[in-house]
Amino acid sequence: MWPVLSLNRPLLWVALAAVSAGVWLPDAGLRVAAVLIAATGLWDAWRQVRLERLRSRLGQEALTMTEEGVIVTDADYRILVVNPAFTQITGYDPAEVKGLNVASLAAPRHDAAFFERYWQTLHSTGRWEGEIWNRRKQGDEYPEWLKVRAVSDDRGRVRHYVCLFSDISLRKARERDLRRIGFEDPLTGLPNRRRLHDLLTSRLRHLQAGESLDMAMIDIDGFKEVNDGLGVEIGDRLLARVGERLARQVAGGVVGRLGGDEFMVIRTTTFDDHEQWVAGLQSHLGEPFELDGNTLRLGLTLGSCRAPEDGRDASVLFQRLESALYAAKRHGRNHCLRFRPSLDVQEGPKLALVNELRNALATGGQLELHYQPQYRLIDDGLAGLEALLRWRHPRDGMISPGEFIPLAERHGLMALLGNWVIDHALAQIAHWRRQGMPEVPVWINISAMQLFQGDLESALAAGLSRHKVPARLLGLELTESVLLDERAGDVAPRLEALRDRGHPVAIDDFGTGYSSLGYLKHLPLDKLKLDRAFIRALPDDRADAAIVGAVLAMARGLSLEVVAEGVETRAQRDFLRSVGCELVQGFLYDRPLTVQALDARWRTQASAGTSEAAGPAESMA
Repeated sequence: MWPVLSLNRPLLWVALAAVSAGVWLPDAGLRVAAVLIAATGLWDAWRQVRLERLRSRLGQEALTMTEEGVIVTDADYRILVVNPAFTQITGYDPAEVKGLNVASLAAPRHDAAFFERYWQTLHSTGRWEGEIWNRRKQGDEYPEWLKVRAVSDDRGRVRHYVCLFSDISLRKARERDLRRIGFEDPLTGLPNRRRLHDLLTSRLRHLQAGESLDMAMIDIDGFKEVNDGLGVEIGDRLLARVGERLARQVAGGVVGRLGGDEFMVIRTTTFDDHEQWVAGLQSHLGEPFELDGNTLRLGLTLGSCRAPEDGRDASVLFQRLESALYAAKRHGRNHCLRFRPSLDVQEGPKLALVNELRNALATGGQLELHYQPQYRLIDDGLAGLEALLRWRHPRDGMISPGEFIPLAERHGLMALLGNWVIDHALAQIAHWRRQGMPEVPVWINISAMQLFQGDLESALAAGLSRHKVPARLLGLELTESVLLDERAGDVAPRLEALRDRGHPVAIDDFGTGYSSLGYLKHLPLDKLKLDRAFIRALPDDRADAAIVGAVLAMARGLSLEVVAEGVETRAQRDFLRSVGCELVQGFLYDRPLTVQALDARWRTQASAGTSEAAGPAESMA
């Protein structure tokens, strides 16, 4: 920035020579010139001193302002200078540490081998950087990130060491929180599914001769009614109490929450009393819970198995527990069922399909998105596209979503499927934009599993950034059942945040769920999709006609658009147009189309000069 203070300045030496010579010069003019030269040299020297002082003051200000602690030591590691941040972090005043060996501040957490590596690196390279634990004046220990650099003179001898450090205790705490979140259920503090899998694997690995593992998967019957009747807060407290009671019942075992109202229990035992143990769990949890003056008795459905008899692999045992639990649910609520090989026989084809679905997700070549257009009734113009997932199996051909979506939900694949749909829909939108195709929103369906198993917001943000697509072109459709699924939690704030980012939001299959109309007031929505069940009998069915009219009136009051699904006849279309419905979707206009079919239609109509790049198939007939 400025020159370092130095005597290697010709003007200064010329000035000194002029002063000396001025005494002996015989001519007055020469003496005046010598004085001027001397004055110029002295002014240059004074300017250099001022710049050096300014630089020193700015350096001090920089040390004062930085939030990182600074220590300067001599070659023997005695502290010479510290900055205010050092005092703020450690609690020591400069006078208290001046002259102390900097090693005296270290906490006794590191062994001799650590410091041996530290000094070896510092002496050989002249610098060291890493994490180290120090002790504050109050005595508490804290982690810091330390950088040390040696400062040498012109002969290469180390004269000082400069240490720069920052307190990383908050960062370490956040890292611990992230690890805890990754392995712990936030509501109950119990291990989550991922942690349970690790714990089960560990217990299986350390199983001794004569020992067995008893496992049970527990589902609370009718928990939704508790939430609806007493409120979500009471429901959450009930789940926490269930976890506490299970932990007391299985002392020395493992209790975890899989999600929603499902728990899992593991115990190591040498007794052959599996059925009695499961019955004891059901009986113990069947005792009443007292919450805010309410006495609650829970019905429980349990699926159980035992290792090593029923398997030695954690993933297999998880799968068999789920098979037993779902089989128990099919037998009726408040029922216990232990896994048996016949369940594998019953589930065999489905399990094979699950494995093939995993392969399809891994390779990506079998999954496709088809797009069903939505049209404006006022001018038959294209208003949007609904992306529909299809699976083209290499052996079995096209597999219905009604067959593989429930399997994906049951076996934890919905988050992966949802992320695949998000990425491929955005990639297709980006491709259409580059080709100059019509720019309309593409709507994708969001499941409850995506909301509580996956990181939906991160997947959307990453996809939008990767494909350079504006959020307004990707709409999100949720069914009414998703909005009330307790596993997904309160979705309203999350939908509000997504809508603030620019995503339009719609309720799909409106009218078939169980949500109240009042619930709609609090949801950030842009559109309702009226289920085809109310369209099928129009215009002859007076009840359906009344329902459609009421929904349209309500939507207008809430400033929501309505899309009528399943429009298959001109009579249905004409009725919907007469009652003020704005948007329609159905076979009268278009079946779900492949990307190739949509591209071909757009190119044909663009070459024909059609003003609307994708008109309905019905209007073209």
